[in-house]
Amino acid sequence: MEEGYGQIRVLHVLGGLGVGGAECRIIDLYRNMDRDKIQFDFLVHYSPEKTGKKSPTSDELMAVREPDYFDSSVKKLGGRIFCLPKFVGTNLVEYKKAIKQFFKEHPNEWKVVQGHMTSTAAIYLPIAKKAGVPICIAHARSAGVDQGVKGLATRVLRKPLHKEGVADYSFACSKEAGVSVFGQDMVDAGNVRIIPNAIDLKRFAYNEQLREKIRDELNVSNALVIGHVGSFRYAKNHEFLLEVFAQLCRFLDNDENNQYSMLHGMRIRLLMLGKGPLMDEMKSKAEKLHIYDRCIFAGNKSNASEYYQAMDYFCFPSRYEGLPGSVIEAQAAGLQCLVSDAVTPEVNVTELVSMMSINSEPKDWARKILDDLLLRENYQSDPLMEEIKLNQTLTAIAGERRESVFESDDMPDLDALDKGTGFEKLNAPSEKKTRRNSVNEFSIGDRDKSSDYILSKLRHAGFDVKNQAKMMTYFYERGHF
Repeated sequence: MEEGYGQIRVLHVLGGLGVGGAECRIIDLYRNMDRDKIQFDFLVHYSPEKTGKKSPTSDELMAVREPDYFDSSVKKLGGRIFCLPKFVGTNLVEYKKAIKQFFKEHPNEWKVVQGHMTSTAAIYLPIAKKAGVPICIAHARSAGVDQGVKGLATRVLRKPLHKEGVADYSFACSKEAGVSVFGQDMVDAGNVRIIPNAIDLKRFAYNEQLREKIRDELNVSNALVIGHVGSFRYAKNHEFLLEVFAQLCRFLDNDENNQYSMLHGMRIRLLMLGKGPLMDEMKSKAEKLHIYDRCIFAGNKSNASEYYQAMDYFCFPSRYEGLPGSVIEAQAAGLQCLVSDAVTPEVNVTELVSMMSINSEPKDWARKILDDLLLRENYQSDPLMEEIKLNQTLTAIAGERRESVFESDDMPDLDALDKGTGFEKLNAPSEKKTRRNSVNEFSIGDRDKSSDYILSKLRHAGFDVKNQAKMMTYFYERGHF
């Protein structure tokens, strides 16, 4: 692959092109690639029912397939979209037949096939390899499976990936995702390459103007906004999120001991971005918990980066994850984050992240969030200065309030990239983080002041998509790192 690079086309295999974590990360990477050198195409899946055939061609499926969220983005960037019949377990023969037909119709078009849909990667990657594709990659994006028969079937289908030979390369967004999909032995043997879910850091950096704009649009200008971003699916654990928020509301509504008096009189909202099959069920749960009028089900947003600016705190109680880009995005926006300890620890990059078990009671999560907002975890700090900074933080959230004991006029005015890619640090022993750093670099509650410091930490941890695009261009051109 190293001779006369020219333009190289890479085929990414996915379930669809909706607003999922994998899809968002791949499109972000695509936008930052040098497309004179590298072009992406996409092979997605769709039910063959409308075609009336068990093993329709890609063209026949595309004729009946409804456009997905990222279809227009792919076409604008110069990519093409192809389709396979959705695999349902009972159509293995027809599925294999459709794959063989597809690669027969498109000989020598792709130098690389990268399969992000690992449930059937052991089926389509060997067929692609036999059809003459030089490099076939299985890319693990999740560290768990759903409950029941579906999850059991996924584990069985992934079993061949536990051995070398099915794919030329095995990639994973985190070590836990690598173990989940490829097995502990493959990871221990160094056969799994960790490539994090990188983002466009500058796009998510804290922006006061965007914050004001979105908060005005949502009518939450003087509210405390707890945020979450994720599809309404089992893994995301929205039911627990709603229970945490309900407890948080109760603590503030019935605070007889004035534990949270600094937050009294403030409206509170739960802002959730995303859609999914469990969305209606979660709306019903919010009604039963008597918090529906305090919840904002915002759906999918093309400008999701702007909505992080409108949030004041980020809560993420997932049951499992590969490596949730939303937690990285929230950190880039300067948000304190409370994250399930079932989530891969690679997201714990900055001092903004705390992790907690979802086996804990929702009320414990609620108390932790309130304590974080009140800056109650302070280390060697001056109580008076922290009180002043707390008032500044609350003013930034909700504007000036009558009960504030400080006059705003009197308030005090409180990276070079690695020479390599930055990814090698993911496999090095983790360094112990300190909660407090130079006040000039980082201060919880001051998102604007801390932004450069936070972005630098994320960049050095390998989460900058621009840097990753350079690394992946090198790989696609040469066939090795």
